[in-house]
Amino acid sequence: MKKPVPSSWPASQPFGPQENAPWVRKQFPSDWRNRFSFRPTWGPPAIPQISLAVNKWLVTAAVMLATIMEMLDVTIANVALDHIRGSLSAGVDEASWVLTSYIVSNAIVLPLTGWLGNFFGRKRFFSFCVILFTVTSFLCGAAPNLPTLIFFRVLQGAAGGALMPMSQTILLETFPPKEHAMAMAVWGVGMMLGPIMGPTLGGWITDNYSWRWIFYINVPMGVVALLLISLALSDPPVRQREVKQIDWWGLGLLILGVGALQIMLDTGERADWFSSHFIVTLAVLAVIGMTLFVIRELYTREPVVDLRILKNRTFAVGTIFMTLAMFGMYGTFVLVPLYCQLLAGYTPLLAGQVMSLQGVSTFFAIMVAGRLFNVVDPRVTVSFGCLVAGIGAWDMTQFNPFLGFWEIAWPGILRGIGSGLIFVPMTTLSLGAAPKGEVGNASALFNMVRSLGGGIGIALLVSFLSRGAQIHQHYLTAHVHPYNPILWQRFALADFMPGLDSAGGQGEAFLTLLYGEVQRQALLLSFVDDFRLIAYLFFALIPLAFLMHKPQTVEGVAAH
Repeated sequence: MKKPVPSSWPASQPFGPQENAPWVRKQFPSDWRNRFSFRPTWGPPAIPQISLAVNKWLVTAAVMLATIMEMLDVTIANVALDHIRGSLSAGVDEASWVLTSYIVSNAIVLPLTGWLGNFFGRKRFFSFCVILFTVTSFLCGAAPNLPTLIFFRVLQGAAGGALMPMSQTILLETFPPKEHAMAMAVWGVGMMLGPIMGPTLGGWITDNYSWRWIFYINVPMGVVALLLISLALSDPPVRQREVKQIDWWGLGLLILGVGALQIMLDTGERADWFSSHFIVTLAVLAVIGMTLFVIRELYTREPVVDLRILKNRTFAVGTIFMTLAMFGMYGTFVLVPLYCQLLAGYTPLLAGQVMSLQGVSTFFAIMVAGRLFNVVDPRVTVSFGCLVAGIGAWDMTQFNPFLGFWEIAWPGILRGIGSGLIFVPMTTLSLGAAPKGEVGNASALFNMVRSLGGGIGIALLVSFLSRGAQIHQHYLTAHVHPYNPILWQRFALADFMPGLDSAGGQGEAFLTLLYGEVQRQALLLSFVDDFRLIAYLFFALIPLAFLMHKPQTVEGVAAH
């Protein structure tokens, strides 16, 4: 005799009441719960659990392929800029907009990612960004002139700006809290592959084929990423809040403020900063736009970027920390290759090898940091990373033109190890402190501020380098006078130089050599000043990490 179905079922059996439905009675026997149980109390794991684990890594492969594709395009076009300029008959300043346009649109979209994901749905929006990035990459490669290329680079940067924070959010929602550090380690590895592979791959493609293929290479990667996304990705079970209205004022102020700031940073050094009316105008627009944007977002009901999440102390401190840390990280990525080529006489290939060693050391440090997150207090790991990075930057202050390859590479390796130990625990702590429904907004805001911190760092350090060289040259030339005995000793050595037959020729050649050496030494001292500033910054960040709350642990596993 069939047992009667109870009128109410416990919450652990949500499908119980449906047994009364006719279609259930026809298709399933009375013991269907035991046959289709997903959580057996004994025996080996059920097959659905295995499929979920495979699906987790399939999601990781899908989103990381899209992220690597986007990060690759940030650096791959740099080495081909001269070829693009010559092919499209453009000047150096005009061709630089191929890079600037991408960075500006990328920076504008970054903080909007969480809001757009809520508005359109995570899977739909992520898939649209991959499609748009792939299509615009092909159109960039096929661009017949510079204005067309810049237009499609703007669209490409807008699509790519959402891929990085979206992939970070998806991984945090896919992996359980105890595996968040591992997820961020995987994400950090993907982030590092772009800067490591980009310059080398871009140079090889440009030399052997054409600059257009640095864009065409994204097409097959985008197609594969889209297929994986359609198979593996799904929207989270927790429904995000619905967007009822669009904050057009906030959106416009964000575009004005971030766009003006990024253009000012990218073009400021070439325009001699605030001596240019164009840069002054951009600075005023950036200040007005960002100030009004913050006021608007704090008092509107449906903000484009929810700044209220900064009330969380751990997230706020982590955001400020990463902004300052990226100042030093991005700064060394720019300064070291410049030093290698301008002062050490390295070829671009050798300079690239020095930078690759930094990237490889960061790669392994990220993997180690992911393992240590649940074992060691992450704040201690971050502080130790700052110490190692600061020591590496301080060793760079000992650079001189006579150092060998490994003497230049080793401080960069230390700096890379420190960056890896900082990145994973700090990112995991900051985003793990955000409420689950706000992870998308938190990730977008975190990445926007991090990107702006890196941009400001590069702009300021390059400006300090240029102006510092002028200041040091001024002080060095004060010692170049006829009454300096060391100068006369150097001049006496000119008799042994070939090709100097007359006293007049000797004097003119000697002054030329002397002026070149003064410029060289002034530039070296300016590099040392920049490296010293970066070292001080890393050392100053050590105590800041302990302002964050210590993560709570459950049975030795970090919980957020």
